[in-house]
Amino acid sequence: MPKKVIVESFELDHTIVKAPYVRLIGEESGPKGDVISNFDIRLVQPNEDSIPTAGLHTIEHLLAMLIRQRIDGLIDCSPFGCRTGFHMIMWGQHTTTEIAIVIKSCLEEIAEATTWEDVPGTTIESCGNYKDHSLFSAKEWAKLILKQGISDDPFKRHIV
Repeated sequence: MPKKVIVESFELDHTIVKAPYVRLIGEESGPKGDVISNFDIRLVQPNEDSIPTAGLHTIEHLLAMLIRQRIDGLIDCSPFGCRTGFHMIMWGQHTTTEIAIVIKSCLEEIAEATTWEDVPGTTIESCGNYKDHSLFSAKEWAKLILKQGISDDPFKRHIV
């Protein structure tokens, strides 16, 4: 008989969260005591909107670089299939406020300062779908998300 598995994000009531927000999904400790933190970086309201693939793809590539410039310990930042945000996996323990401030700073740079030359991994050699990028879309979505403000609480708006 297969073991029963609970996937936390499928247990979350997506109708009561208030995006954009950062939510700590959970922390796990490895056999040697290392802690890994998993965050829900929700940029748009679930089931109300989604970021088009090309814009989300460009945001993903930029976040991979920009987060690492701002905080140590990033393992991965990968988009949700629903295109409403990202999973962010980090070494160690971090507060949602700390992560929300990092994400806000990254989105500010994307919205205001980023040029096409700043987007990493956009060649046929460095990306599995290099034609599917849009810096224009990434910048417009970053502006929209920043205008709403990023909360460090998924259930009530507490803007950082």
